[in-house]
Amino acid sequence: MIMKQNVVIIGGGLGGLFTGAILAKEGLHVTVLEKNATIGGGLQTFRRFGEVFDTGMHVIGGLQPGGNIWSICRYLGILDQISIRDVDAEGMDHLYFSEDQRHYVIPKGREAFVSSLATQFPEEADGLRRYVDAIFDLSEEVDLFYLRPARTGMVSHSEAFLTAADDLIARYIRDDRLRSILAYMNPLYGGRGQQTPAYVHAIISVLYINGTSRFVGGSSHFADLLAEVITKQGGEVMAGDGVEWIEVQERQVQYVKTRKGRTYQADWYISDIHPCTLFTLMDQKAFPKSYRERLDSIPNAYSAFSLYVKMKPDTFPYMNYSEYYMTRYADIWQFGDSEKPWPLGFMLMTPPEPEQGPYSRKVLVTAPMTFDHVRRWEDTTTGHRGADYEAWKQEMADRLLTQVEELHPGFREQMMAVNTSSPLTIRDYYGVKEGAISGFSKDCRNITLSMVPVVTKVRNLLLTGQNNNLHGFCGVPLTAILTCEAILGQNYVLEKIHSCKDC
Repeated sequence: MIMKQNVVIIGGGLGGLFTGAILAKEGLHVTVLEKNATIGGGLQTFRRFGEVFDTGMHVIGGLQPGGNIWSICRYLGILDQISIRDVDAEGMDHLYFSEDQRHYVIPKGREAFVSSLATQFPEEADGLRRYVDAIFDLSEEVDLFYLRPARTGMVSHSEAFLTAADDLIARYIRDDRLRSILAYMNPLYGGRGQQTPAYVHAIISVLYINGTSRFVGGSSHFADLLAEVITKQGGEVMAGDGVEWIEVQERQVQYVKTRKGRTYQADWYISDIHPCTLFTLMDQKAFPKSYRERLDSIPNAYSAFSLYVKMKPDTFPYMNYSEYYMTRYADIWQFGDSEKPWPLGFMLMTPPEPEQGPYSRKVLVTAPMTFDHVRRWEDTTTGHRGADYEAWKQEMADRLLTQVEELHPGFREQMMAVNTSSPLTIRDYYGVKEGAISGFSKDCRNITLSMVPVVTKVRNLLLTGQNNNLHGFCGVPLTAILTCEAILGQNYVLEKIHSCKDC
């Protein structure tokens, strides 16, 4: 193992912090540079109306005992400090389709998942079992998802691996309504019809069927735990001073310079920011033109519009599950279509507090939205977008609340205050191109275009984060392992995780 090397990580989001924590644990000196005043990326929280709201990571998978993220956190020594609450096993997700006003309850567990839907669609019972077997089999093809050591040589996949996800579902299910129900998690991975690969759908579905959790009291404490791993090993996590220039000479980073004029040199540099944002921080000659154009041409996943609502005391119940509202069954794969009337649906949840009672003090409502809806203001900055933007946000909030009231009549009367965010908020807050909530969009028709390796054309510059491989609370830590092993050696981290039984 290479010891006592210095690493500078550009961006303190989930990917940067996980990557930094692993490298710090393995003896490298890590410095994380974050442009925002708060670290964490999607783990960040903000305070409004006297309440703490999560900006992302509302529903998390992989933290069930024995899960992949559970195992990584055990290896990092933070498992017993994470504050989470498991959702209801009998009904972790509640679905509602406005088209026919039908409700569906999705339970935790492979057998319960099949049995519950087979009860409502008895003629599809055999197809449901074969479909669930198929998605679990597809997940088994991704060694990293199960923290298995990478195989040497060419890895072959089944024919279904890169099938379009909607086509995979249609192989086993005849009923159009059930097909849409099985695709209800589309917003969690930016799903698009005839584009999203089956393996992406399978991994996310398996992850959530196995059980989900929520952070208690906000997600920022998890970012703090990762940062603590870094600082306890002598590293630094610097917030409020982002990198503004990366000096590259002869395909090698020489140093980075921050907005406050500080200069940092290291053996390795790792970027946790969007690759297209990364390019703007260096001379164009640093990367070949073909590489820059290729990454710039990859479509981004769609973004979101959210409501952060403070409720009047003792008016709205705490729900230990998430609600998904869908307009029409046929629109389940159309969230990325800007021509469709907005909103096509939303997710609603009540975040748990440390001493959670029967009522919730706050509600989060998130609806997928494409960047085209805000493109007219793309050259504006936070706080200077104009009265027309504020009026537009109010109109969008009203539309969304009208749908919420279909599920919860009188919701507006129970509200005390509401804050909104748009794709522009996400773009500027996270530094993500077009406010994409799921990174680069995967396309089964040209999967090599959207697969971005963690190694780059600059020898000592690596990538991490949601634009490589999988996104989200599960995918980003798995990518962090790949990034770390580009320095430490293939399978080094995976073997350490497996050997950590009582650490």
